[in-house]
Amino acid sequence: MAAYRRYVLRCGNHSDGAEEKLPMGDVAARLAEIVGDRNLLTGEAISEDYAHDEALTAEPQKPAYVAKPATAEEVAELLKAASEYHVPVTARGSGSGLSGAARPQADGLLISFERMNAVLEVDTGNHVAVVQPGVTLAELDARTAEAGLGYTVYPGELSASVGGNVGTNAGGMRAVKYGVTRNNVLGLQAVLPTGEIIRTGGKTSKISTGYDLTQLIIGSEGTLALATEITVKLHPRLAHGATVLAPFGDFEQVMAAVPAVVSSGLAPHILEYIDNLTMAAIVYNEKLELGVPDKIRETCEAYLVVALENRESGRLEEDVETVGELLGELGAVDVYVLEGNSARKLIEAREKAFWTAKAVGADDVIDVVVPRTAMPRFIAKARELAMAAGGGALGCGHAGDGNVHLGIFCKDDAKRKQLLTDIFAYAMELGGAISGEHGLGRTKAHYHAELEDPAKIELMRRIKQSFDPAGILNPGVLFPEGKA
Repeated sequence: MAAYRRYVLRCGNHSDGAEEKLPMGDVAARLAEIVGDRNLLTGEAISEDYAHDEALTAEPQKPAYVAKPATAEEVAELLKAASEYHVPVTARGSGSGLSGAARPQADGLLISFERMNAVLEVDTGNHVAVVQPGVTLAELDARTAEAGLGYTVYPGELSASVGGNVGTNAGGMRAVKYGVTRNNVLGLQAVLPTGEIIRTGGKTSKISTGYDLTQLIIGSEGTLALATEITVKLHPRLAHGATVLAPFGDFEQVMAAVPAVVSSGLAPHILEYIDNLTMAAIVYNEKLELGVPDKIRETCEAYLVVALENRESGRLEEDVETVGELLGELGAVDVYVLEGNSARKLIEAREKAFWTAKAVGADDVIDVVVPRTAMPRFIAKARELAMAAGGGALGCGHAGDGNVHLGIFCKDDAKRKQLLTDIFAYAMELGGAISGEHGLGRTKAHYHAELEDPAKIELMRRIKQSFDPAGILNPGVLFPEGKA
C-alpha cells in the first residue's frame, strides 16, 4: 500500500485552503522525471548521513526524498514541483554546518549538490573563480593554486562546500584580513522557489544598481533561494609565512594586545586567542609539540596566535621581529616563532577546535560576535553565567574580529537554554549578535526570535514571503517552526 502525506496545494481551485492527499509515489515519480531514477533516493536508500549536519543539539531526521540535480534547470524544476505540492526543501552541500540548517524535515525534499561540484572557470585576469555549489574548499584551493591564486575563506573545515559557505556567510580565521564569505563573493546564479533562475552581480568588484540581491541571499541559510553558481574573489598567494605564539599570564592582557596588533600595520591574516584549557586539549588530542615549557603552560591563562605572510622572506622576518617585540611590551610571558610543520599543525588544530570541544563533552558550541574591544567583558560574563548555572564555558576565538567560540558545558536542558539566552542577550547588549559565522539554523532560531527587535523580525518575514510565497524553503530555519 502506498504511503500518503498531506500537501497544501496553493493554486487553482485550492485557494480556499482545502487540502488534498497526494501519494508519496506520485511525488517521487515527478522528482525522478527531473533528475532520473538513479539520482532520487527514497526510503531505505537514504543513508543516515543525509539526516543531519554537525550541530550538537539538532536531532537527525531523514527526509522523504533526496534529489541530486546536475544543472540549475533541474534545481528549478525540483523547486517548482516542491512549491506545487508544498514539500519543504532543504539544500545540502557537505553537511559540515554547525547550526542544523542542513537538517531536512521528515516529509521533505533534500536537494544535495554533490553532483554540481565543478570549478567552471579560474579567471586570472579578473582574479575570480566561477564554481558550482558542491565544490569543496579543498578542491577550489587545489585548482586556484595552479594559477598562484587562492580563495581566502577558510571556516575550519576544508571539506565544506562553497555553496554551504554562501548559505551561512561562513567566516573563519582569515576574516581579520580578508573578510567573510560576503566580502569574497561577487555574484550568484540562484534559483527562486518559484523556479525562476536569476543572476546577481558578476565579475565586477563594485555595483550600484538596485538592491544588492547577492548580499541578501548570502547568509540566508537556504530560506530565500538556492545558489547554483558562485563567482568568488581570488587573491595572490604569498610565498612566505610565519606563525607567532605568545602565552600571557593574564587574560586581560591578551585582549588588550589584540587592538595593538591590529593597529600596528602588520596586517596579520590570522589573529586568534586560545584559552589555556582549550590549548591543553588541542595539544593533547593532536599530539602537538610547540616548545612551550611546562612552567609557562601551567601558569598562563591564554595564548595569542599571530600569523603573518609576505611575498618576500626578508620583510616577513622584519614583521615577525616587530610583532614579537610588540607582544613582549604588551605583557607576553614569552614569544615563540613556529615554523613549518609545528605552525601548520597548530593552525589545523585550531581550525578543528569544534571537534576538540565535542570530544571533551561540550553540550553546545556557540559563535557569538561582539565588538573587538568588548571581548574581555563578554568572555568574563559568559564564564560567570556558566558557573552560576552549574556549568562552564571555555574556548577560543577570532580575536581580530570579535568572534568568540565557546564550548558550553551544562547538561540540564532547561538550565542550558536559559544560560544561552542570558549569554546571547548580553552579547547583543554589547552591540554584538548571536552568531558571527555558523548561522542561526534550527538550533539558535528561537533565541533570535526572542531577543531580536520585533520590527526587524517582521521585515525579515516579509522578505521571506516575497521570495518564497509557498513557504517551502527550509521552514524552521531562521524563523522557529510556525513563526515564519
